[in-house]
Amino acid sequence: MEKIRIAISGVGNCASSLVQGLEYYRDKRPEDAVGLMHWEIGGYRPFDIEVVAAFDIDERKVGKDVNEAIFELPNCTTVFCENLPKAEVQVQMGRVLDGVAEHMEQHPDQRTFLPSDAPEATREEIVLTLEQSRAEVLINYLPVGSEDAARFYAECALEAGVALINCIPVFIVSDPEFAQRFADKGLPIVGDDIKAQLGATITHRVLTDLFHKRGVKLERTYQLNTGGNTDFLNMLNRSRLTSKKESKTEAVQSVASVRIDDENIHVGPSDYVAWQNDNKVCFLRMEGKLFGDVPMNLELRLSVEDSPNSAGVSIDAIRCAKLALDKGVGGPLLSPSSYFMKHPPEQYTDDEAHTRTEDFIAGRRDV
Repeated sequence: MEKIRIAISGVGNCASSLVQGLEYYRDKRPEDAVGLMHWEIGGYRPFDIEVVAAFDIDERKVGKDVNEAIFELPNCTTVFCENLPKAEVQVQMGRVLDGVAEHMEQHPDQRTFLPSDAPEATREEIVLTLEQSRAEVLINYLPVGSEDAARFYAECALEAGVALINCIPVFIVSDPEFAQRFADKGLPIVGDDIKAQLGATITHRVLTDLFHKRGVKLERTYQLNTGGNTDFLNMLNRSRLTSKKESKTEAVQSVASVRIDDENIHVGPSDYVAWQNDNKVCFLRMEGKLFGDVPMNLELRLSVEDSPNSAGVSIDAIRCAKLALDKGVGGPLLSPSSYFMKHPPEQYTDDEAHTRTEDFIAGRRDV
């Protein structure tokens, strides 16, 4: 198979796990490939994905080979594939805009160091890089709250004729105007806000759907998450958290039998614990009524390494975007978006999203 040529905006922990995974699965057999939902999609295997361009704004990463930059601070995710070969792709200076929260300056170990000798890239420069690298898919891994920066890179993708995977909670794919513009150009898009392979929100959704199917009335619920990576530190600025909280909350509300009153549901990142690094801990509580209005409650603690938990999902999303490109299908990929993302243009139950995505992969459904 030919390679799927991808560009990355934001060379953080999620990008590190993705890039490590592309090499890690190279010598695996399908039966040994733990952690992948699909070994092959449209004939493309995980290692058929190739990074051809990358953008970041930290001097510790800009100018370095992408396979070296993914291990630079403040990245702190698990290293499960060491000694990567050179990618022969340098990380280029991107555009800052709102990609850095002001309060990060108060945390020397986690702050972003803007290069003094590398001016911000213009839109024209980023579009030219995408075109000259012949990138087919741009995957957006910018920090939560990067509303302007995420839209900037979406505009670059449109201008360069590149498909977009939006992994962050900025509503681009679920924005009808953006969706129509990508559809008009025949460019597939998948988003918004990636679901982990087995993370807090997907677990919360599945349990909420189980309550619904078993006739249990869900009355109150919360999801509290702590972590020690840059993303959790970034989200201490509550003004950057609005879309993230909405995305996670609606992901759960959409599968409840009856919409839960706002005061009885809390879903969202809660605090930064530095020593957790990329480990994410979820505390989940659900309260409801069984037969005869008899009360019950459920409490769950989930601990996962945050960034590897999303990488396999990203690999599938990239391959679905490529599949759409090969078919000449543009605009939002509704089925993959619902299966892979928290805030898709259309919400389905996870069972339905899975079935529809399998149909898309098999060619029985266009989007």
